[in-house]
Amino acid sequence: MVAGARPNFMKIAPLMAAFVPDGDFEVILVHTGQHYDQNMSESFFRDLRIPAAHYRLEVGSATHAQQTAEIMKRIEPVLLQERIAAVVVVGDVNSTVAAALVAVKMGMAVIHAEAGLRSFDRTMPEEINRLVVDSISNLLLVTEESGRVNLLKEGRDPRHVVLVGNLMVDSLRRNLQEALDADTLQRLHIGPERFALITLHRPANVDDDAKLAEILSAVQAVSEDLPLYWPVHPRTRTKIAALGLGRGIHLLDPLAYRDFLHLQAKAAVILTDSGGIQEESTVLGTPCLTLRDNTERPVTVESGTNRLAGTSRSSILKAWQETRDTPKTGAIPPFWGGRAGDRCHQAIRDFFQIGSKA
Repeated sequence: MVAGARPNFMKIAPLMAAFVPDGDFEVILVHTGQHYDQNMSESFFRDLRIPAAHYRLEVGSATHAQQTAEIMKRIEPVLLQERIAAVVVVGDVNSTVAAALVAVKMGMAVIHAEAGLRSFDRTMPEEINRLVVDSISNLLLVTEESGRVNLLKEGRDPRHVVLVGNLMVDSLRRNLQEALDADTLQRLHIGPERFALITLHRPANVDDDAKLAEILSAVQAVSEDLPLYWPVHPRTRTKIAALGLGRGIHLLDPLAYRDFLHLQAKAAVILTDSGGIQEESTVLGTPCLTLRDNTERPVTVESGTNRLAGTSRSSILKAWQETRDTPKTGAIPPFWGGRAGDRCHQAIRDFFQIGSKA
């Protein structure tokens, strides 16, 4: 099992919990180190009770090409050394595509958890990763019906496509009460009034000065209605300061998993460009404005609490007004009840023709 970036850890945790007790499998966990600081990595292992990784590749930050290549270079000796039957990859980050490419070229089975999601926007690096990994995977574990439909349209054998539900929701449900019991609001000096939570990380939003200024202009207008809190990456914080932006926004350091989950549950609204937060906010019933023109998780819009808000000042403020006037309550999608890890476990046993676990 391969993980490397913050969104991966919430998906790996329920897989590890399902497989470690199963004597029919030996599980080897590889942490690529794509995210490596305390609050982007180590706190997640602690909060999610993920066992220590057997291998830590420590690739660090780089361009997409350099990082992907470095992961490929460092994981190849691991796969050569161990007697690997299959490599399980999750999500759509560079660690996902790098590990899948090395494994398939070495003749190993590739299993992709969170397969089939499509934004149909090839300017997104994650979309390229999804397309590549799904095209070379032997078993495709799907979170929502749109993923199954997409894979069948792309010609994948339906016998190798299994709708299992959402691993991130497993982690959320297992940790929500502990998160809510924490003193997060007091430690972060967030008052009793209603507040909004913001996250931005996609290069198209944070690396383009004009786009970032447009988004923050809208967000600052929202701050006239309620306080805004943003756990922000240090590099983005520096850019905000250099551009003279961010007025009216409370900037926080990156947060550990449970602290961030606490804020998501308590927020009046979340503004984000994250795919995973679209899913988590839907399960929590928190209104969500996605600061993008598309989403690879359409169920969060069709039945959840999510609205696509775009990235222009006018479109964001329009979506905010709609949310303020008629907030979406939404419904929890099918198979998002906290048993996705068990379904993945059974699907992989079936793939190896081991059968049901007694």
